[in-house]
Amino acid sequence: MLILGRREGDSIIIDGGIRIVVVSCDRGGVRIGIEAPSTVKILRGEIAQQVAQENQRAAAPTDASWLATLGAPVAPAATPAAVSAPVAPSADASASTETA
Repeated sequence: MLILGRREGDSIIIDGGIRIVVVSCDRGGVRIGIEAPSTVKILRGEIAQQVAQENQRAAAPTDASWLATLGAPVAPAATPAAVSAPVAPSADASASTETA
């Protein structure tokens, strides 16, 4: 990590056209301005961490049984018989449904 001392109005240039400017300093903290190309994504550290945690939570396998508590039907697991392709009706079956 590079640590630099900067005063109000001073800036730091980072490769790729990124410029960081110290806007103000006081006992409450420092305010900075960031100039960067629109293709560069800039996030506060805590927001980036929240996004990463939410992505991990969303990707985790879930148990759908909680849907039953909301009254939603829970789909049963597919069985090999239920997955097989439907059988086309035969010529004999269509003949038996015709009326004379």
